[in-house]
Amino acid sequence: MADPDVDYDLLDFMRKALDPSSRIEVHTKPKTNVLESAEYIVDNAIDVALSREHIIQAARNIYKSMQEKSYSTETWAEHELHPKTKDKSTVDFLFTMDLLNFSFWSALDDEHRFCVEYKGKRWTGYWSLVALLQRALDEGIPITCPYFWVDADTCTDDLLKHVFRSSTAEEIPLLEERIDCLREAGEVLCERYDGSFANMIEECDRSASALVVAVANEFDCFRDEHVFERKTVNFYKRAQILVADVWACFNGTSYGEFDDIDDLTMFADYRVPVTLSSMNCLLYAPKLDAHIRSLAPIPSGSSWELQLRGASICEGDGS
Repeated sequence: MADPDVDYDLLDFMRKALDPSSRIEVHTKPKTNVLESAEYIVDNAIDVALSREHIIQAARNIYKSMQEKSYSTETWAEHELHPKTKDKSTVDFLFTMDLLNFSFWSALDDEHRFCVEYKGKRWTGYWSLVALLQRALDEGIPITCPYFWVDADTCTDDLLKHVFRSSTAEEIPLLEERIDCLREAGEVLCERYDGSFANMIEECDRSASALVVAVANEFDCFRDEHVFERKTVNFYKRAQILVADVWACFNGTSYGEFDDIDDLTMFADYRVPVTLSSMNCLLYAPKLDAHIRSLAPIPSGSSWELQLRGASICEGDGS
């Protein structure tokens, strides 16, 4: 006769756990290791340091400003260029937008730099990208459809150049690289995810971290990894931005529902060190400081760049 006070399920679990021939599957969500990478960089940096005193003051000022402006996920959709619908096509728009969201720097002034005229306004920087995507859709070009990207007969390079056309003499930076990103990402989405990033989101079971890692693993152009002091470090800047945009656009619901959205870090954008330095949160070694003041470029993937990005993440996440 069975003893009603014995938990037989627990006993069965313990037997399996103690039996070396038995394997119990434990499902753990992948970690991005972005914050760990940043902390390693800061711990081993010799050209960039953090000013804790100024970081605390900056955090207070930023928090106060956010409270005063009532900033929330709902703020994301308020911009006139961001999508207003909340469906699968919106997910495809967001993926396309963040797939191409890189390198808008120009040495020219606002009048002559790359820009897009859309609905009576001139847009530069990130907003020029969003504007040209909306413009293409208005023209009947399915620019957010991965099946379109991989159809070389229909989606020709000339047509894509038309999509990315500028309202000035300066074309969009890294045009060929952007076209390559579309082709490569299209192949992955069409072969493995039935042509939509929405299916990739669903496979990650509401985990923002799992989605970031999956995006970085699946798409070369999102794989933001480097080597610093003999160790591989990663920032996954645009992969994190993509997941955050989905979360904000859908206001934390539907495709934007993630149980671990707080695991994302701040995004190591090149503008962030400039802002942090202006608030005295970042301290530079004399050689790096002189290099920056001379307006000389800092090579991508260099020790200086990695130190700047790592320090920015640690400051943003309070490490």
